[in-house]
Amino acid sequence: MDEQTSVFVAERPRLVRIAERLLGDHAEAEDAVQNAWLRLARNETPIDNLPGWLTTVTTRLCLDRLRSKLPEPEDDLEFDLDETAPDPADDVVLADSVGTALQVVLDRLGPSERVAFVLHDSFAVDFPTIATILDTSPVAARKLASRARRKLTAGSAGDRPAARPDHTAVVDAFLHAAKGGDLETLLGLLAPEVVVEAADAAALALGSRNLVGREQVLGLVNGGMKTAFPVHLGERPALAWMQRGEYKVAFDITIVDGQIRRIDLRADPEVLATVRKR
Repeated sequence: MDEQTSVFVAERPRLVRIAERLLGDHAEAEDAVQNAWLRLARNETPIDNLPGWLTTVTTRLCLDRLRSKLPEPEDDLEFDLDETAPDPADDVVLADSVGTALQVVLDRLGPSERVAFVLHDSFAVDFPTIATILDTSPVAARKLASRARRKLTAGSAGDRPAARPDHTAVVDAFLHAAKGGDLETLLGLLAPEVVVEAADAAALALGSRNLVGREQVLGLVNGGMKTAFPVHLGERPALAWMQRGEYKVAFDITIVDGQIRRIDLRADPEVLATVRKR
């Protein structure tokens, strides 16, 4: 194995984590990193800092995908701030400590905001490097991260109230964490008083039992929830368990303030008839 390949293999787990955090999808993340490898294989120019080059190329590939899906906010980033002036939030690394919230509100960040925030707060990439990736100035990169951080923790710029997390995003973050065994994220998404109940006679007949509190509900997550599918239950985002091509149980999820407050298990045929795959 040559040196270039050895470096890529060593860096690959980190690159996948960056891409997955940016794109919110493991398969897309793997694809972006693979494309970065193909570009490296075709490259004939000497590279002084190969880990940095791989980070830049992977991030730009993710940025292109994000921009194809999401518009950039039109907010003005020309601030009256000298590029050397410190930002009090620069040393606050938030992304890992609020990983659950990040998953929930990810779609509310513009592509450049997401890149600046994730690279700096999760992976300690400096703002001059981020600025190079985004083709902007370090001060603008710093402000993009700061704006994303405000949206994540207290609301968006301009003193607007924080937007409530989208219910679909919460449900999907919950399913993603369940399939990945991400205990920390699951605990953050479940309200302390979360309840799971059989909501109809058909669900009771399946042997469903009532659960109260995070610890008990995690038992359900480690069971049938790992094999659930994202669905619409009527018009609501939900999850459902399928057997032999037929939906057997729907997980009707109630969300309050960005956390799952209760999960009603529904197995009545009339209810399951309203289930549609998302």
